[in-house]
Amino acid sequence: MQESHSPWIMKYAPQIKSKGRVLDLACGKGRHSTWLAQQGYQVDAIDRDQNATSNMKDINNINVLILDLETSEPPKFIHTYDGIIVSRYLHRPLLPLLADLLNPSGILIYETFMSGNERYGKPSNPNFLLLPDELLTTYAPLLSIIDFEQGEEQEPKPAVIQRICAQKHA
Repeated sequence: MQESHSPWIMKYAPQIKSKGRVLDLACGKGRHSTWLAQQGYQVDAIDRDQNATSNMKDINNINVLILDLETSEPPKFIHTYDGIIVSRYLHRPLLPLLADLLNPSGILIYETFMSGNERYGKPSNPNFLLLPDELLTTYAPLLSIIDFEQGEEQEPKPAVIQRICAQKHA
């Protein structure tokens, strides 16, 4: 069963330049990539799981890239992006790189689990849980913050989440 779209991503995606190039990092089965492509965006959908991404290979406007983002060498990107979305994924070495990959006026929309989530199950490993205010302290010096929130939520299931939407300076 396909998970529903993130309300956070749905809320801020329209701020990405119309028909722009978007990176969906660690896209999984492509719930956001597919929706963005249907809106006319050119999507680079990256994940290491070829099986998860197989349903997107014939969708217009989606370029699927099979890539392990957590190798010792940082991934090399051939594009810069009008928008980058990340949902439920954290690999800290990539955080500053995302700001660099944005075009001027590009939009970063990021949400994932944070400390405290271990009470509700996985992820519970601190390597996969943001610290309080971590996205804010990472991106405030690099990007203009549009919105930020963190804390517990009950829907679609109990979790502790941190979210940011930020824009690169023009």
